[in-house]
Amino acid sequence: MAHRLEMREMTKKYGDFTANDKVSITLGAGEVHAIVGENGAGKTTLMRMLYGMEQPTSGEIVLNGKPVAFRGPNDAIQHGIGMVHQHFMLFGEFSVAENIVIGYEPRKSGFFLRKDAAAKVRELSKQYRIPVNPQALVANCSIGEQQRVEILKVLYQGADIIVLDEPTAVLTPLEVKDLLQTIRNLAESGKSVILITHKLQEVMEVADRITVLRGGKVTGSVAKDQTNVDDLARLMVGRELQQLSERLPLDGKPLLQVENLTVRDKQSLLDQVSFTVHHGEIVGIAGVSGNGQSELLQAISGLRNIQDGTIRLSGVDVTNQSVAKVRETGLSHIPEDRYLWGTAKQESVEENALMGYQRKPAYYRRGVILRDAFRRVVQEWVNRFAIKTGSKQLNEQAGNLSGGNLQKLIVARELGHETPFLMAAEPTRGVDIGAMEYIHQALIEKRNSGDGILLVSSELSEIMALSDRILVMYKGRIAGELSRAEATEEKISVLMAGGSVHGSSQRAV
Repeated sequence: MAHRLEMREMTKKYGDFTANDKVSITLGAGEVHAIVGENGAGKTTLMRMLYGMEQPTSGEIVLNGKPVAFRGPNDAIQHGIGMVHQHFMLFGEFSVAENIVIGYEPRKSGFFLRKDAAAKVRELSKQYRIPVNPQALVANCSIGEQQRVEILKVLYQGADIIVLDEPTAVLTPLEVKDLLQTIRNLAESGKSVILITHKLQEVMEVADRITVLRGGKVTGSVAKDQTNVDDLARLMVGRELQQLSERLPLDGKPLLQVENLTVRDKQSLLDQVSFTVHHGEIVGIAGVSGNGQSELLQAISGLRNIQDGTIRLSGVDVTNQSVAKVRETGLSHIPEDRYLWGTAKQESVEENALMGYQRKPAYYRRGVILRDAFRRVVQEWVNRFAIKTGSKQLNEQAGNLSGGNLQKLIVARELGHETPFLMAAEPTRGVDIGAMEYIHQALIEKRNSGDGILLVSSELSEIMALSDRILVMYKGRIAGELSRAEATEEKISVLMAGGSVHGSSQRAV
């Protein structure tokens, strides 16, 4: 296979720190090349150099047999390289077509030809089998639809090489399936795709070749048919992954009791939802995003009022109580949106870690926060979870941390509260495989200690690996319940789509 792209011994240094150390990769026409590695392995830095966002300290980029140097993203785009970032760069108030053609609009006598733009987008959509509605407002599009808009935008700009940065991090299982098909379609049409991801199962499904980075260096580069998930994980973390601790047989008393929970806001968001989480139990909630999971979490945590029903935590009625009251009763909460609900991005790592601890006797005396004592605890979390905090360490602004490192900080903070009940929403979103292993182990240990956990995740593999019971939500109701023994991906998927499964309870108690 002729090389469309070669990156030769790419090195990037920031002072004494080496982010990439003589990294070399190649990419052929019609090839999907996955770049995998843990947070901080150097994947994003490598792609930023390819896209002209960073200048290499040394090394060479060769495109179609000719050395090139990009001064910025516009140079890369002009040379046929497009990048779809993890956080989309779209204008919500513009239509799909307007977002795709922006900067390269069809014009006549200076006027923007909207019909021509829509026609071009329809043609592009058909050519690459990426369905979109050109007239739809981007603000009204799902995350998966917005991602299609980003991909069509780089195709419209003439990209032959498309870089996808953690493209499945915010997608539902059905949207992931659609995206993987889109990647295959692009490769079949002759486009070359670089896929940056943590998700090894997806890599094995769609990639032709895989390069693994660890600590800024290449630890392996193999064809898909010459490797497997276990080998890739070992190359990523430099060791064998540990098996999860055995789950102890526990038959605990009810801890969280939700009865006939109803939430309305112009329309019904939750409809007569009832279930129980016991001490020593992980109850997983599966469902396509938008079927009431977010409203359920908000109602339990005190962020949203309910119109009917009751919520009891440790025997205490916390229905429509404040967030502070619910937390005092024994709740800790890993929120689904780390930026909106989980952190104050403009504040330091230390200030974010302190949330919820500022009135605890161990760290608060006579109106003064005992920061030295608390800093020692936070430093333990940073070490245990391998949180990369940047040069300012605990004084680093939280918004400067990568998404995965910010997620690890939130998980450490909430587990540190040692409450009897934990709500964990997307607890491993965006984290690398080593951190995922550690977080899963911590959740099992919490369960084995007799605490209860309500787990909400869009990752079916995570739900199935951790849960003692699985509830599936559909249109604001519990569509069914499956025990750990009877749960399969197929059964869960049927319930997620509104179907029925023989033997699943239609009302979980």
